[in-house]
Amino acid sequence: MLEIKDIRVHYGKVEAVKGVSFMVADGDVVALLGANGAGKTTILRTISGLMRPTTGEVWFNKQRLDKMNAPDIVKVGVGHVPEARRVFQDMSVEDNLIMGAYVRHDKAGIKKDLEENYEHFPILKDRKKQKAGSLSGGEQQMLAMARALMCNPKIVLMDEPSVGLSPVMEEEIAKIITTINSRGISVLLVEQNAAMALHLANRGYVIETGKIVITGERDELANNEQVKKAYLGG
Repeated sequence: MLEIKDIRVHYGKVEAVKGVSFMVADGDVVALLGANGAGKTTILRTISGLMRPTTGEVWFNKQRLDKMNAPDIVKVGVGHVPEARRVFQDMSVEDNLIMGAYVRHDKAGIKKDLEENYEHFPILKDRKKQKAGSLSGGEQQMLAMARALMCNPKIVLMDEPSVGLSPVMEEEIAKIITTINSRGISVLLVEQNAAMALHLANRGYVIETGKIVITGERDELANNEQVKKAYLGG
């Protein structure tokens, strides 16, 4: 489904991603693990068209994304839950959700998906007329996830969905990711909580200073001594 082929990405003269290649198969949850500054967010931003690779290719369902602009990438089925949620603070919850469907023109489908999101996220239905900025951190994260689902994605890129949340809310976010995946939507997950990420993922990649240094199935990574020492508390 999603294939990253030897991408290199620069910020000016600084190379942030150094020849990264990996795949996300249809229906999988794939985790990208690594310390802050390793290049994980840059990879997600490159996939969704917010940045351009200096070299390399990004393919999704036989379409080359790195030659497309961001709105067209959304249209082919790539949703993005950005780092730090980034909801539209002064807009209502419902208007935020409708903004998630801005590339769509099927009014009946948008209405149906809006109601489905309210079923999956009942707190958002209760708060639909409130400004998004008035929500708690966990509620804003739910809104960001629901907004991404409004584009009717085949894959969702999630950037640190549990950061800054309480343990109880972390568990809720993990359940939501599982529910999203159970609907047939693939997930590419960047997450500082490595234990949670590996619990959710089928496969993972460890990134250090812009390079993939370890790869494997969930259990392989969970039992890897280097991963346990660096990311799972020994």
